[in-house]
Amino acid sequence: MSTHLVLIDALNLIRRIYAVQERPFLLNNELAENTKKQVLFNTQQACGQALTKILEHLQPTHALAVFDSEKPCWRYQLYPDYKKGRKKMAEHLATSLPAIQDEFMQRQVDSLIPEEDEADDIIATLAIKMALKDQSVTIVSTDKGFLSLLNPRIRVYDHFNRRHLDSNFVQSKFNVKPQQLMDLWTLTGDNTNKIPGVTGVGQVTAAQLLNKYGSIKCILEATDLKATLANKLAEHNVQITLSRELLTLKKDIPLGFNLKDIRLAR
Repeated sequence: MSTHLVLIDALNLIRRIYAVQERPFLLNNELAENTKKQVLFNTQQACGQALTKILEHLQPTHALAVFDSEKPCWRYQLYPDYKKGRKKMAEHLATSLPAIQDEFMQRQVDSLIPEEDEADDIIATLAIKMALKDQSVTIVSTDKGFLSLLNPRIRVYDHFNRRHLDSNFVQSKFNVKPQQLMDLWTLTGDNTNKIPGVTGVGQVTAAQLLNKYGSIKCILEATDLKATLANKLAEHNVQITLSRELLTLKKDIPLGFNLKDIRLAR
């Protein structure tokens, strides 16, 4: 039987589910102390139910829930303003993650919590390793960064909208190919993670440039750019290099387990 690995971007799933469970109880954007336990219980149950639906729909042979490290990852060392101002996870939710991990384990899905890496880099490493062995991977996440990994062996599934985010989705939303997305976001910046781009270059302009020249490298080497744009790119040369590095998912992180460790029983 062919291998199909499902990689769950755990905090992406949990935080979105928690937001839905929390919303009816919010008062002045705060959660009353006496309702926190109820919201956490509801979240735990809803996460388990979501995982059951994911497994039933995707029918994987292997599955793993991947979490972020509790320590700041390498991107913060490279760029201290990474994710600056982004809302932090509520403390009561953070302390309840082990209970949610137990809920996952009841459905045979183990959790991976790296020492110092982001879930995105772990997932990218696993997905590429599997694809290179001609095995199938589905990444369960709404994080657009994973769309750059799309290929015949790697798919991205949005559980909340019950749809696969494929190359047609990328083309319609960003007007570029999946392999051009990192270059697109390097030019435009990534506001979600507070990674700056080239000032004044929006998605439409960036997509037009990439469709004409193919890549940032070719854009920077082009001799027929308008002077204003050429000057702007030259002024942001250092920023372009930094943003590209921050956006690029690692694909070579050492992993200390075997595929058989995360096989689902049938």
